[in-house]
Amino acid sequence: MTATRAVLATGNAHKVPEIEEILGPAFVLDAVDPDVEETGTTFEENALLKARAVAARTGRLALADDSGIEVDALGGEPGMYSARFGGERLDDTGRTTLLLERLTDVPAKKRTARYRAVVALAWPGGGPVLFEGVQEGSIAFEPAGSGGFGYDPVFLVDDQQTQAQISDGEKDQVSHRGQAVRAAAAWLQEHCP
Repeated sequence: MTATRAVLATGNAHKVPEIEEILGPAFVLDAVDPDVEETGTTFEENALLKARAVAARTGRLALADDSGIEVDALGGEPGMYSARFGGERLDDTGRTTLLLERLTDVPAKKRTARYRAVVALAWPGGGPVLFEGVQEGSIAFEPAGSGGFGYDPVFLVDDQQTQAQISDGEKDQVSHRGQAVRAAAAWLQEHCP
């Protein structure tokens, strides 16, 4: 069986091995920074902007995702601004610290949250097709674990463990991105054998 070649439209080096692992050997990915301004007002719009830009530039099937964490006690923030929460000067640790500071007086039962990811497929003259994944959880009171990236050290997947404390394999099975990427892969296998 010939592997499907695609271009992963991302500038986030953490996403490349994660998505490659989820897709498995049936897909060969080349990563290309989409180099587009994310001007959309939804995860769907931003994923489409990136996928279309890379498909047009490379002339190949492009896969892009846009994702973030939505915290109910913060009215859904940081949402699609998760990677820019608190401004460009903050790194993952700074954004996580800011999130915890904003939740200082929020009790455990009201710290519900979810990760949301939208994957877009686009190719020259075709598409787009969208897939969504949602992972429910809550926000811990302090970071724990050394795996993952972004908000994983404070995103509780159960009452005891954060996303950063579970193995990469476990994360791929339950994560928002894992859900959306697996749905995209299944669609591609059915429609582009």
